[in-house]
Amino acid sequence: MKTQDMNRDWIATARTLSEALPYLQRFTGAVVVVKFGGNAMGDDAAMASFAQDIVLMRQVGVNPVVVHGGGPMINDLLKRLGIESRFVNGKRVTDRATVEVVEMVLSGLVNKRIVQAINDAGGRAVGLSGKDDDMIVCEADDPELGFVGRPVEMNVQVLRDLFGAGIIPVVAPVATGMADNETFNVNGDTAAGAIAGALKADRLLLLTDVAGVKNAAGEVVTQLTPAEVRAMIAEGTISGGMIPKVETALAAVDEGVRAAVILDGRAPNACLLELFTEHGAGSIIRSTEPRVKPRRG
Repeated sequence: MKTQDMNRDWIATARTLSEALPYLQRFTGAVVVVKFGGNAMGDDAAMASFAQDIVLMRQVGVNPVVVHGGGPMINDLLKRLGIESRFVNGKRVTDRATVEVVEMVLSGLVNKRIVQAINDAGGRAVGLSGKDDDMIVCEADDPELGFVGRPVEMNVQVLRDLFGAGIIPVVAPVATGMADNETFNVNGDTAAGAIAGALKADRLLLLTDVAGVKNAAGEVVTQLTPAEVRAMIAEGTISGGMIPKVETALAAVDEGVRAAVILDGRAPNACLLELFTEHGAGSIIRSTEPRVKPRRG
């Protein structure tokens, strides 16, 4: 590379860092809950990139919590074991045999893979499930779904303790039952929203396989209020699999999360773009207008 080109690259890098500084300062000490899932979980390069972003967030003073899913991995093992998968309204029907597989895959295989990726990137990560320290206590969401839980009690002190030690928590969405200490499978988005609400997080980032919430013209809407989201659901603009995601975002904002963002987890450095640039990434949902001009304030 020519010296002139190198100088140009360094200048661009310095300019980027300078522009990011107000946002780095803004998020120092902030709690950011990130729901990680989708195609990125099955790709080694995407996993490594995600882990590097999480480590950088921690190194600049953010307290990230990673909550993950693992549906494709669960489906694969169930198929190999000859256990049939059945879904009702997009939720997995989870009998006793299935919930054992769910816990094995989420708390074991998937959770430890993410932990290892973060550690390999220079961070300090610890894997947990919602059962640890009774972090997530559930009731049955619907009798027809079996061991699928709805969070009714949250105990997140263990996450605050890990923040204080400089450790990044990685949480599998497996929970304890309130009545009989049964094991429950919890939707990953639901678990992330419940944890964000309990922590009064500054941001809930829901990484998906789409660019964000789209309007009737197919364009991504970058800023939304809860009232606008509900109107888009009522008129059918928001439909299908996007509905439970925006409902999770709305519930989190109602619980005191400063803002929830639905963004494309396939995009390189999506989390960093969202937090540390003026234009952000995806669709941000919050109950009040920002106090300052930048979209991400």
